[in-house]
Amino acid sequence: MFSEFYNLLSGWFELDTWIVITAALAAMSCALPGAWLLLRRQSLLGDALSHSVLPGIVLAYLVMHWLEEHHWLAADSGIRHLVLFSGAAVSGVLSAMLTELIQRWGRLDRGAAMGVVFTSMFALGLLLIRMFADKTHVDPGCVLYGSLETSALIPLSSSIQIPRAVVINGAMLLINGILVIVFFKELRLSTFDPGLASALGLRADLIQLALMAMTAATLVAAFESVGAILVIAMLIVPAATARLLTDRLGTMLVFSLLIAALSAVLGHVGALTLPTMIFSRLGYPDVRDASTAGMMAVAAGGLFVLSILASPRHGAVRRVIDRIRLQVRIASEDILGKLYRRDEAAPVKDPTPSTIVAPARLRTWIEWLARRRLERRGFITATATMNHLTDKGREMAQSLVRSHRLWEAYMARHFELPGDHLHATAEQVEHFLSPQLQIDLARELDQPSVDPHGKTIPGSPVG
Repeated sequence: MFSEFYNLLSGWFELDTWIVITAALAAMSCALPGAWLLLRRQSLLGDALSHSVLPGIVLAYLVMHWLEEHHWLAADSGIRHLVLFSGAAVSGVLSAMLTELIQRWGRLDRGAAMGVVFTSMFALGLLLIRMFADKTHVDPGCVLYGSLETSALIPLSSSIQIPRAVVINGAMLLINGILVIVFFKELRLSTFDPGLASALGLRADLIQLALMAMTAATLVAAFESVGAILVIAMLIVPAATARLLTDRLGTMLVFSLLIAALSAVLGHVGALTLPTMIFSRLGYPDVRDASTAGMMAVAAGGLFVLSILASPRHGAVRRVIDRIRLQVRIASEDILGKLYRRDEAAPVKDPTPSTIVAPARLRTWIEWLARRRLERRGFITATATMNHLTDKGREMAQSLVRSHRLWEAYMARHFELPGDHLHATAEQVEHFLSPQLQIDLARELDQPSVDPHGKTIPGSPVG
């Protein structure tokens, strides 16, 4: 399999490099505004915006094509993206105005109004494509899913062979980066505390409008490369993946850019290799490649799933490990508490070592891990027939039992509960009472010496 993978990549050409560079720049330019939309809990707004600008882009393209046919505009004019951006901006502003009107006149919530307007605008864009596709050579597939491979073939000019899409997406990435750096404090404050931002004189509504304009411009720039649909994935998924990996804003922005670039690399590599490797084994040898833009979305989704599983802070694997560690710690402390109570009920004459009864049969693997943990940390010593508390283990057990009985005394004083209802609650709380809370409880209870059951409350362990 590895040799097949290597052989498929051995035909890597300069065009493949330009495709990856174009895809990376488009994805990275989308990731920056997408990160702020995610933090503002407006991810669907980016989705809606990408849908609503479609009819504006199509109409702008149709107008430009009509001007070119009548020789009012040169076919290779450099204002093409300016015209497309203008159409997208007009469409976006019109969608925002219609949303506001429907929300006020129809007495609908904002989400419902957005759903009506943006889906209608997207349907209008698709209708325009179908109506005029044959006359203007508009490929619906390219409009919806982009054409990275083709865009990397179009040079900036006859003298500059760098692909035009590289320059456009690179310029958009540079502009977005400069805007984020210059207005970082304003964006951060309006994102996390818009009330404070308004109190300090910052116009949160203007910042929101600027972010929408920044997002619309990015969508137009990436439109030719990854299309109107797949740009949504590049807008949100890298930022969502980065959010799972870190809680620091600056680090999240950097991670968003790196994940977007990695999605581009993995997407193109996957487009070149996976179809052949998978479909040849399924009996379809003619399937040899796939859309790079589509595979980019798949790669971004794969990285997101991987971060869900393996994130060092929020990953599912980390949560499972933390849960197991907590269960092992609680089981360890339960063992110490049982040994202490048995020693308390039937003290031995020779205090060294503190000999308790033979160990009970371990019921679960958690208990086995708990016992091994106690032995490794020197809290108990164990033989085939006996468990022994060490001095360090007795100190830990004394603190645990003190927490348990203090909490029982606290519950008995402040709540009218029967005595047999106190133990179960205290058995859970005892594992989470810090030494300072023990001191506070003892002070509030006037330093009690016995619990509600008449058992002695141990003193604070020395050290």
